[in-house]
Amino acid sequence: MTEPTAAAPNATEPASPDVEPAPSDDETVPAGVQDAESGPAPTILVLTEEALKPVDVDKIVTLHQEEAPSYRVLVPADTDRNLLSSFLDHLSLFEMREALDALKPVDRDEAHADASTALSESMAEFQRHNVVVTGEITGDDPMPTLVEEVARLGAREVVVVTEPHAVEDTFHTDWASKARETLGVPVLHMYAGDWRLG
Repeated sequence: MTEPTAAAPNATEPASPDVEPAPSDDETVPAGVQDAESGPAPTILVLTEEALKPVDVDKIVTLHQEEAPSYRVLVPADTDRNLLSSFLDHLSLFEMREALDALKPVDRDEAHADASTALSESMAEFQRHNVVVTGEITGDDPMPTLVEEVARLGAREVVVVTEPHAVEDTFHTDWASKARETLGVPVLHMYAGDWRLG
């Protein structure tokens, strides 16, 4: 009587039906789908007082292109502008007509309309770069909304885009300075339509 022999060493056992095959090395993740290890795309908050120009958005997107972030644009409806500060800002830049215009009372409806236009034009510039972008109009003081959005979105960075403001920039009462003191995330200050940093 012969003893039973062991299974042939090269024989393969049937695969368990619950085990999925590992993906091959040449399989790629579809565009727009995040790898589980890399986590969700970071969010960059962009606070601007006027419609972003192509040069502004080009610079912002170029600085973050390797991260492939989404962007959220915030535009304050400036219905409570400091008239004296605005007057001095324009005067320091020898903008005489703008300085005189700054002394006129602010029309609230016009301020909201300007903010809405600035938001839509800014978002259109981002969309030209095929990036994910959302936005909203904030109150006169954008800081409360900025704080909320940083916490809600876990924003990686804040970019503040303004015209040069002699008074606020000198005394560090501008939005970028306030954001740096409050938010605890990197804050980049850019001057609108210019490659200089504030």
